[in-house]
Amino acid sequence: MKRRKMYFRMITASLMRRRSRMLVALLAIAIGATILSGLVTIYYDVPRQMGAQFRNYGANMILTASDEKFTAADMESAVGYIEKNALVGAAPFKYESVQIHERPIMAAGTNLAQVQITSPYWQVSGEWPESTGQILVGTQVAETFRLKVGDTVAAAIGENEMDFEVTGILDTGGSEEEYVYMNLEDLEALSGVSDHLDVAEVSVSASAQELSDYVETINEKVPSVSAKLVKRLAQSETTVLGKLEALVLLVTVVVLALTMICVATTMTAVVTERRKEIGLRKALGASNTSIITEFMGEGLMLGGIGGIIGSVLGFLFAQFVSVNVFNSSSSLLPALIPITVIVSIVVTGLACLFPVRSATDVDPALVLKGE
Repeated sequence: MKRRKMYFRMITASLMRRRSRMLVALLAIAIGATILSGLVTIYYDVPRQMGAQFRNYGANMILTASDEKFTAADMESAVGYIEKNALVGAAPFKYESVQIHERPIMAAGTNLAQVQITSPYWQVSGEWPESTGQILVGTQVAETFRLKVGDTVAAAIGENEMDFEVTGILDTGGSEEEYVYMNLEDLEALSGVSDHLDVAEVSVSASAQELSDYVETINEKVPSVSAKLVKRLAQSETTVLGKLEALVLLVTVVVLALTMICVATTMTAVVTERRKEIGLRKALGASNTSIITEFMGEGLMLGGIGGIIGSVLGFLFAQFVSVNVFNSSSSLLPALIPITVIVSIVVTGLACLFPVRSATDVDPALVLKGE
């Protein structure tokens, strides 16, 4: 126990005597550990954060009828095979041509509360319909009929006619502006046909492989439903995630390599500075093992301290990036703290190998002669 205490005091005193040099090495290790911890945290959270960002561009799965009939029960059955924590939302759609001022307009009956979840990019001037008898009008339809929020419009299918209050004007920049949207119950009442859907848009927060698995499961388990991925979203998400993950890996490797170089350079300078001390110790009978143990102890202590500092700063770094880039907070990974410390110690140990080896090559006779 006394030997360990003495050894600890010895390497601590050695570090303190060379504070300026060791501070440089400690700073390099801490920065490397910060980047490692921060990027790994971001790497872990990127799929979740990017998935949430891509969900803003609409649903990534479409459900249609594999035969002539597709009901709400079929949709619920299909959606049931998706994990609850992965399912963002599911919006059913039924389309019918309605007469407004004796002109045919395509109407969509849906669950408007779910549409707000699956299609958050929809911009509505006014309010979303919240009850029966209310309607959401596309911008082009509103311009055609000179409708504005608060107006009342009559819609008819055959002999069935209903009055609707315009609560909002829809602006998407796409074909949705050519439609009017109402609650599914209202469209079923107008058409006289109930429990029949044309399509369902499903938003799922999952990886490309998980999405493919969900599609296969639904197609196998629910024969009346045909599930398909919205490839432009799924492929774009996969491509972006792949590039980000590759970038994180590349930056981490480069930073760790630079950390090793900085630590190796610092330790080499320390060994050169202490050549006379090493020569004197060897002349007095010190073994190469004791010299190696001392220098490696100094390096590994720096690695441990730098790893602890980097773990804390890394989480703060990841939090800063997540908030400013993804507008969401990162989750703390407790297991990452010991991993960061261990990696920092290993990197520091590897960086010390060459300088320590050069310390064992010191010839005490030449050093003490001043050569």
